[in-house]
Amino acid sequence: MNRDGRTAIAWASLAVSIAALGLKYAAWAVSGSRALYSDALETVINVVAALGALWALQIAAAPPDENHPYGHDKAEYLSAVAEGVLVILTALGIFMVAWKAWLHPAAHLEPWRGLAINLAAGVLNLLWALNLKRASRIRRSPALLASSQHIMSDVWTTAGLVLGVVLIPLTGLVQIDAILSALIGLNVLRNGFQMMQHSIAGLMDEAPDSQTLQQIRDVIARNATGALEAHDLRARTVGRTSFIEFHLVVPGRMTVDNAHEICDRVENALRAQVGRALIHIHIEPEEKAKHHGVVVL
Repeated sequence: MNRDGRTAIAWASLAVSIAALGLKYAAWAVSGSRALYSDALETVINVVAALGALWALQIAAAPPDENHPYGHDKAEYLSAVAEGVLVILTALGIFMVAWKAWLHPAAHLEPWRGLAINLAAGVLNLLWALNLKRASRIRRSPALLASSQHIMSDVWTTAGLVLGVVLIPLTGLVQIDAILSALIGLNVLRNGFQMMQHSIAGLMDEAPDSQTLQQIRDVIARNATGALEAHDLRARTVGRTSFIEFHLVVPGRMTVDNAHEICDRVENALRAQVGRALIHIHIEPEEKAKHHGVVVL
């Protein structure tokens, strides 16, 4: 069940995360930097999150069944929420490392070699995060989007570490290591809360943005020729599937066949606009018109 390549991308993401973890562990081992250790600790969560995303995507790929007639797409949101929780827990662990580094600062062993290795991991993560973001947009995948956001936060963390590892030997202030670890923790914490906010919105069936809703209204207005009005429009998106429903007012003397033809035309146009969609149109006679909403005369 490799739905539009998502599972293959998740496997590749797991491989990239493991490779980045190996590089960052080596960077910490040769440098002794607590900041580099904090960065490696976050990458451990990347590996766990990649496993979670792979599991969720395999579940989401399952077709609708008797117990889940609308499909399993929300599994991706559950994975993204879980990843957000893991990121927040990682931030708390980084804060503990930063506090210990502040109380007991230690000199670095070989900061330049560690920096070079960590930079290699950062470049790997950057390239993969950009690829994941593009893939999530094309495939409308919350799980892939969460992974790309998580990995991109790791990239910014690495960029901050580059500055710190350069400054420590130049200034002799080993406390910079602790300060950077704390800043990394704040960045990771912020990213975790943002990931959870976006994913919970999906689980709570949040409506699309105003621009998307207006596009839906425009499609209805252009393609419902013969009807009088559309009102009570509601829409939501779950993964790659859009759910759209509204009432369509038609002349009282219109036949069922003609009303059905209008509905087919509107549904086809909406799917051409938004992609995969489940659409419910409730036909009403003209005396039910509310004189607001989408005028399609």
